[in-house]
Amino acid sequence: MPMTDRSDHKFITVRALLSVIRRSPSVECEWRAVHRVRDLGRLGAPWYKQFMVAADLPDLADVLAARARIAPYLRPTPLHRYPALDALAGVGLRVKHENHQPVGAFKVRGGVNLISQLSGEERRSGVITASTGNHGQSIAYAANLFGVRSIICVPEQANPVKVESMRALGAEIVFHGRDFDDAREHCEKQAAEHGYRYVHSGNEPMLIAGVGTYALEILQDLPDTEVIVVPVGGGSGAAGTCVVAKAARPSIEVIAVQSQAAPAAFWSWRAGELTTGPNTTIAEGLATRTAFELPQRILRELLDDFVVVSDEALLNATRVMIEKTRNLVEPAGAAALAAVLADPERFAIVCSGGNISPAQLAGLWPEHAATSG
Repeated sequence: MPMTDRSDHKFITVRALLSVIRRSPSVECEWRAVHRVRDLGRLGAPWYKQFMVAADLPDLADVLAARARIAPYLRPTPLHRYPALDALAGVGLRVKHENHQPVGAFKVRGGVNLISQLSGEERRSGVITASTGNHGQSIAYAANLFGVRSIICVPEQANPVKVESMRALGAEIVFHGRDFDDAREHCEKQAAEHGYRYVHSGNEPMLIAGVGTYALEILQDLPDTEVIVVPVGGGSGAAGTCVVAKAARPSIEVIAVQSQAAPAAFWSWRAGELTTGPNTTIAEGLATRTAFELPQRILRELLDDFVVVSDEALLNATRVMIEKTRNLVEPAGAAALAAVLADPERFAIVCSGGNISPAQLAGLWPEHAATSG
């Protein structure tokens, strides 16, 4: 649902973009690339530049700066083709393996970018956030890197794999409420009472710029990418992908995917305003009753399409990805594949996370669980 006319403007070509983001021998070279991008008159169409600047939103230069910051700590993740997936979908697919990150999910990119930029006072105060797991792991991982105290508020029935990971990274875990939104509300009260630096899981420009770096890597590895499909909970990953893709080439389609059982972001995007919705999905990485203001502002302007899939489709896609790619994948991480299997085209799909619990894993093949005892 575009708000401005884009038809008569030229974008920076993917080839020109790659000349800027080409891997450099030093972080200093990356920072020079950031300034070069900011000076490029060809970067994006006027509507894109005017929208991002006027709305005070993260842009491509912010994503390039984030790439320089996270480079010492996080390696690029692979973009793989699996012929078995191609045969099943009937099209050529590339899987961006964010499940290969140190915490098993893409959000760590944003966590490192944000925590690395905290002020001295914020570092002394410590950070607090709410999460169903992957965002919390990202903050815990980054806080551990930079010696910052971290407190993570999680639902009472949070994924035990993710909770164990956060604890191992030194985070203090606070259990509260039945779902993410209960934990978030408690987190916000604690931040106000104790003066912690509250890290919202979506309304943080530095998080969006950080996670947008995986889209840079997709275009570097596959410059002729036509479509990128991204799972959505709060929407930071889809927003970051839009920022990069639409600065590179307007014809790159970005499609968001959410569970029908937690459709708040989809409803908000469709309505053009923030709204709430039910949250009964089995995919905790997509589970929220509310949409987030900052990602929604970007998605309303730049996202090409938004689809919802059933939890049954998520579970089927999870089984398929584990069987065909030999990767551990959580249901949220399989959402992009679920959308492709429902409506195949030529896609790069983002496997956003692989933090599946043993109980979830066993539940994918109940017939085997029933006979193994």
